[in-house]
Amino acid sequence: MAELTNLESKLGEVLGLAMAAQTATQKVQKLEGLTPELEERLVQMHDEAKETEERATEVAGAFDGKKTAILDEARDVKQKASQMMSTYLESSSDALDGFEFLTMAEAGEVGHWEILNTLTERAAKADVQELCSWAIPIQQRHFEDVRKGSLQLAAEEDPDEPAE
Repeated sequence: MAELTNLESKLGEVLGLAMAAQTATQKVQKLEGLTPELEERLVQMHDEAKETEERATEVAGAFDGKKTAILDEARDVKQKASQMMSTYLESSSDALDGFEFLTMAEAGEVGHWEILNTLTERAAKADVQELCSWAIPIQQRHFEDVRKGSLQLAAEEDPDEPAE
């Protein structure tokens, strides 16, 4: 297998996080206590994660002879993120638990994209730079949406009710 540079590895990571985000948004959609507005946000996030995966896969194809290795890195990151999600979200989890998890996940995703962007600036890779310019505002919006959703759901909780 081809050895990846730091930039190529980070591209694989953001690609894997986009894959994991699709699974996470679908799982959270099934949790109890979700409002129609929040469900709509999750559908949009899912669709944008799918588009991100497609665009990042296309950019990975531009790295001569390394697309397979980048995709392997992506699948590894997706698996790790899925394990984190299954540890955090249990069968008794509700929408607030789901949005709390997504808040952590989206914050991490924003950070990964910003790191890739910094690496890209030094490497002068126009296609990756273009991908970052497109993806970072979307990831920032996703983070803000899930943060607000978490706060909205928390405001509906009874603070004196026993925790599960």
